[in-house]
Amino acid sequence: MLLVGGGGGFVGRAVLAEFGPTWSIRSLHRAPSRDEVAPDLEWVPGDAAAVPDWRPLLHDVDLVLVLAWYRFGPERRFAPLADGLLRLVAAAEETGTPRFLQLSVPDATESLETGLPYLTHKRRVDRAIERSRLSYSIVRPTMLFGPRDKLLTVMLRTMHRYHRFVMFGDGGYHVSPISVRDLARILAREAALDVRHNVTAGGPTRWVYRELTDAMFAHLGRPPRYVHLSPRGGVRLARFLETVRSTLLYAYEVEWLVSDRLGLAPYEGLSTPLAPVEPFLVAEAARLRGARPAGGG
Repeated sequence: MLLVGGGGGFVGRAVLAEFGPTWSIRSLHRAPSRDEVAPDLEWVPGDAAAVPDWRPLLHDVDLVLVLAWYRFGPERRFAPLADGLLRLVAAAEETGTPRFLQLSVPDATESLETGLPYLTHKRRVDRAIERSRLSYSIVRPTMLFGPRDKLLTVMLRTMHRYHRFVMFGDGGYHVSPISVRDLARILAREAALDVRHNVTAGGPTRWVYRELTDAMFAHLGRPPRYVHLSPRGGVRLARFLETVRSTLLYAYEVEWLVSDRLGLAPYEGLSTPLAPVEPFLVAEAARLRGARPAGGG
């Protein structure tokens, strides 16, 4: 029996598809998804921030997998969620839950780690898991890609629509995109281990960011055209977008990107290779152009 906290989002859809054939799943999330394909799925409507007592949900549970988090918001949004997850950690320890997985994030700059509610409260949960007696893996992936993602798909759409793209600095920093399906496979592998560790997860290729965006333009059939901003100018642009309630880009994402901390090494240990990002870019670019990808896919 698997208890998933936050199974209704982008990662949750991939997790339910990966674990569904072999696990009974109890998933706590706010709304059902049309992508929920697990044959033995119990949907528990709710928010992890609002669960006062997790013990009933932990009955007969062999594995807890925490996906619940927000992409952006003030401290008043993150603090209740972190408190709810801390109650989950304590209840799992009390009931003797055999295995606990936490989806976290890579290291960021010191200013982000200490001053950004998104991160300070995430680390509260990470540290509580590390201090517990639980058997755990804290999995920390870099940039994720997959259908309806909020990064590469949005970037391609922007390039296709405006025929140009904003470049922060010289674009010489690195990223190593990893498929959300591979992340789900990583979580399944980590579920079977008996360890207490943090593990980072990058994709198979460490790209120079500018080379990746050049390739994205090429897949769209356009020469790369950039609006150049300094990293500081990129942060200012993102903060302006935040003030008008745009979800396109957040200031912390710019700062994290240009800090060159997202080019993580490939995760090792899966039975088959990690998926490269290029076929995904080809298919998404073809969809935007209204064309059929090479090979009829």
